[in-house]
Amino acid sequence: MRFSAKTVDCMERAMFFESHRSSRDGLVAVGSVVMNRVASDQFPDTVCGVVSQKNQFAPGVMRRPMTSDAMPRVQEAARAVLAGERHPLIGDAQFFHAATHRFPYDNMHYVVTAGGNAFYEKRKSHLVTQRAPLRAIEGLTGG
Repeated sequence: MRFSAKTVDCMERAMFFESHRSSRDGLVAVGSVVMNRVASDQFPDTVCGVVSQKNQFAPGVMRRPMTSDAMPRVQEAARAVLAGERHPLIGDAQFFHAATHRFPYDNMHYVVTAGGNAFYEKRKSHLVTQRAPLRAIEGLTGG
């Protein structure tokens, strides 16, 4: 499947600003969340639509320059996710936050922690079985 340069840029931006100093697992997990949102009726149906949604990703995600030695790793991971790779533990998760933060909400079901972020699904409270971020797991996506 081929994607436009704009779509690739949007995916790179999400990964760069949310996880560029982290592992490949962290990058792929962020990209997996973006793709889960694209597939959902609750979010825009394009990568750029999802990434540019107000207050959903890092401030300035669509306008700040991406300059880092990590760019080749970010570019590779973005293309891999757009080609169909997903983090094996993300499942249907559509949300994440910095793993160091804690929130009082009772609807956050955590599925994996990678690249400094805790990834979760929103569920009805009585269906949440993992209420705290898990211990970080790295190396599942080959990087």
